[in-house]
Amino acid sequence: MKNKINPPKVLSISKVHQLLKLKKPTNPLVSVIDLSTINIDTNEIEKTISYNFFSIALKKNCEGFGYGQQHYDFDEGVMSFIAPQQIVTPQKNVKLEPEGLLLIVHPDFFQNYSLAKTIRSYGYFFYEVHEGLYLSETEKELVVDMMNNISKEITSSIDLFTQDLIVSHIELLLKYCDRFYHRQFLTRKMATSDILTRLEDLLDKCFSEQDLKLNGVPNVNFLASKMNMSPNYLTDMLRSLTGQTTQQLIHNKIIEKAKILLSTTNLSVSEIAYSLGFDYPQSFQRLFKNLTKASPLEFRNFYN
Repeated sequence: MKNKINPPKVLSISKVHQLLKLKKPTNPLVSVIDLSTINIDTNEIEKTISYNFFSIALKKNCEGFGYGQQHYDFDEGVMSFIAPQQIVTPQKNVKLEPEGLLLIVHPDFFQNYSLAKTIRSYGYFFYEVHEGLYLSETEKELVVDMMNNISKEITSSIDLFTQDLIVSHIELLLKYCDRFYHRQFLTRKMATSDILTRLEDLLDKCFSEQDLKLNGVPNVNFLASKMNMSPNYLTDMLRSLTGQTTQQLIHNKIIEKAKILLSTTNLSVSEIAYSLGFDYPQSFQRLFKNLTKASPLEFRNFYN
């Protein structure tokens, strides 16, 4: 078995500026880069790289990089979000002529601020590349204004308020992006309706007797992979459209299946639990009671 080769890490924002042939950043922990100032050949960047900071980008005409295991063309203009330790892979033989803005922030910049903990609650930092945020013109203008405000604070004279204001601007930007993603889930009704239908069909298949015996109860990661989505994106989309998470939908399917077995068969509660993929009947009974307010036997007795 070959040893896994870890990509080199870019630990500083100064190094990013150096790779992109930009002048040194004003602040070593936060920077807003005008992507139109970048004009490099990706062949000059030799290896896959792992960055050590958060990245928020509004991009257009930026086809030269892939994130994780996928390549993505940002020709139409889209926002993307990358958390620390994500892998960025230059595509060879591509001349970069991007447009847009890139905000990069080292986690140390948030130290001693609540944002250090809450930033990871924004699930879009862990979406797949193809799950980018597409903005309306009004939304795009708002994002550009917020990023420009951050840039102005970075390049202004530093005083006691500078870091507080930059952090506040970033928090505001994140909250707006959360709103925009929610809007995207709701406005893409045709696409999301198809996704919900496919997910329901997938759940039905997963909870067929044959599949349950073979694979057990599906988990969130399994469903997301089958839907070609990241677990975070699938859960956030479902929460926005149905008010329920992916895990809740799985639990509801378990209860739906259990109710049928309890009311139409003579299988014991333990046998039903095992048939639904539970290793311990007590876990099944606890879940059933939490969601129905009745134990499996109480539910069965109601039909007898």
